[in-house]
Amino acid sequence: MKVQLLGTGSADGWPNAFCTCASCGAARTSGVIRGQTSALIDDRLLIDCGPEVPAAATRHGAELSGIRTLLITHGHPDHVGPAALLFRHWAGRGDPLDVYAPDAVLDQLRPWIGPDDAVHLHPVTAGDRFACDGFVVQALAATHGDATIGEAVLFDVTASDGARLLYATDTGPLSDATIAAVADAAFDVVLLEETFGDFLEHGTQHLDLATFPDQLRRLRAVGAVTDSTDVVAVHLSHHNPVDLYRRLAPWGARVVADGTVLRLGSSAVDARPAAPHRTLVLGGARSGKSRYAESLLAAAEHVTYIATAPPRPGDDEWAARVAEHRTRRPDHWTTVETGDVATVLLDASRGDLLLVDCFTLWLTRVMDDAGAWSGDLTLIDKQIDRLVDAWRATQAQVVAVSNEVGQGVVPATPSGRLFRDTQGRLNAAIARDSDDVVLMVAGRPVPL
Repeated sequence: MKVQLLGTGSADGWPNAFCTCASCGAARTSGVIRGQTSALIDDRLLIDCGPEVPAAATRHGAELSGIRTLLITHGHPDHVGPAALLFRHWAGRGDPLDVYAPDAVLDQLRPWIGPDDAVHLHPVTAGDRFACDGFVVQALAATHGDATIGEAVLFDVTASDGARLLYATDTGPLSDATIAAVADAAFDVVLLEETFGDFLEHGTQHLDLATFPDQLRRLRAVGAVTDSTDVVAVHLSHHNPVDLYRRLAPWGARVVADGTVLRLGSSAVDARPAAPHRTLVLGGARSGKSRYAESLLAAAEHVTYIATAPPRPGDDEWAARVAEHRTRRPDHWTTVETGDVATVLLDASRGDLLLVDCFTLWLTRVMDDAGAWSGDLTLIDKQIDRLVDAWRATQAQVVAVSNEVGQGVVPATPSGRLFRDTQGRLNAAIARDSDDVVLMVAGRPVPL
């Protein structure tokens, strides 16, 4: 199966021609222009054909003359451009074309088909399975569509060589029925929409950078996505950050340019690699470090969250902070509240996923327990050495959070200066044995 992406953008593309936001400006400057999402399979099956697609095919060196099957997901105008049938007629194409789409889409197409055109329309609804030109296709329910555009579907396409693709745009969070329908599919390619990026209040039937990784987690849990599945984010809009590729990589997904031909089975960075891997996320107060650390593991099914905060009875403000963190954690994560982080790291098995939040509260805890605020760091140094040794030796995939406390005003008290200096030494020691170190500044990750 050869898959060429004729477009990877949303309805208005990326950049939006009328928009002056930073994301659109960066796209224009870099020359990365994304048109309406469409996929051409083996040069003869086309999924979605918005009004931009015929011209996009020409720009990317693809010919549509060999198209024998057209699959259309739903009736929104960026997915169905009826004039393409007229263009095909003008080119004198007399060979048959089979179109599979929901009824509302077929109604849009009928007026554009000439009386002698060999265009055959086939109504499709979720759950239908059919064979066409050597492919086996199953229509799946999309969380999309309304009374105006009618039903929307997704497509599960298997080629004669056994290669299998999931085309999943447009949709909000996948229904349980759709997840069940693709169990054990082990797709070679998944084209999964990710329309709204960091704009989480859109209120539409689309995915964003909060819901996208959770769909990957659910697909992995049922064997639809495996370590060798090439997951590509499509239907991208300017609500996405400029560094989208970096945001997707920890989840085992990627972005590609329009016109890209995918190599089936090529694997992006996997969210759960087998080899040990340590990531340290540093940042000041309210820099977004915890949220970023959590996002790195958002597509994983099993995560152990190591909460290092000591109990503070009677401190309502602290209790509210802890409650906020707890609320953000997915229900399927396991929380371990402990000050003995080293033992957890050493007991973890290869491939386990751990999130430690955070080393600053851990240091506060061990200094309290050792009575070290007067300046005797003998026991603290031993604890730090033990933690660093465990960090170096762990077989798990670990993401840890720690505060950067050395960039502000020099603390006014000896204990404050002692803590600042000790925290700095701890951060430097952990960073030396980390595979990745990220500094959060004003909510933005800066790789070090």
